[in-house]
Amino acid sequence: MQLERLINILEMTAIAGRPLAVADIQKATGLPRPTCYRMVQTLADHRLLDAPDDGSRYAIGERLIRLALLGKSDIDVRRAAAGSLKEAAIRLGETTFLARLRNRAVEIIHVETPEDVSKAFIHPGLGNRPLHACSSAKAIAAFADDGIQNEILKGAFEPFTGHTHVSMETLLEEFSAIRADGYAVCNQEINLGISSVAAPVRFGSIGVTFSVGAVGHAGNFEQERFRTFGEKLCDLAGRVEAAIQLCNVAEI
Repeated sequence: MQLERLINILEMTAIAGRPLAVADIQKATGLPRPTCYRMVQTLADHRLLDAPDDGSRYAIGERLIRLALLGKSDIDVRRAAAGSLKEAAIRLGETTFLARLRNRAVEIIHVETPEDVSKAFIHPGLGNRPLHACSSAKAIAAFADDGIQNEILKGAFEPFTGHTHVSMETLLEEFSAIRADGYAVCNQEINLGISSVAAPVRFGSIGVTFSVGAVGHAGNFEQERFRTFGEKLCDLAGRVEAAIQLCNVAEI
């Protein structure tokens, strides 16, 4: 019974789509006033409800959104992000991709290619990416909690090419630069002749669990283009975040 009442409060708050006063929640659920106030406070204490403004109104909490986000299938995420990724691939003239943090590893889960098939493009493949070398992984790892970063830094860094960063000090410096610039770069660190740029997809204080990127021939990614691509991918990341968030909240 208690659990059902708590779920009812969460459902009513989610359906409203805006912060609600406790009195509104109580009226919508039909719970006794003292019970409703107590349960709202319990949910707030566990960050399943948040009071975004002055503390008198409550909205679905970021912890609940995070739980729903982590449980969202790749199919749902790909469906939400595909349109923006395809548009960016056409506009940039390079392959774009979406990567996801899962089980302390970063996987590329979706790829969109340019529309002009008369020109050669790079397909990055799907699945796990090296955390110390791939732009998609570094864009997430740079903003990850200490546990994930320690997992990366404690391992031996495989030198895929002469461009791969293989020291802890270099990687920590790179993480700091990524946080300052807002995007990560892979300059022929996995395969000679192939470079990529990726930007983190941020969900407020929830953190970074996705990244979006572009990959192509290294000759197309000179230093100035890294910056230009990085800025455009940051914009793409914002649009992908909004699409996933909208889909996420609608399903809570």
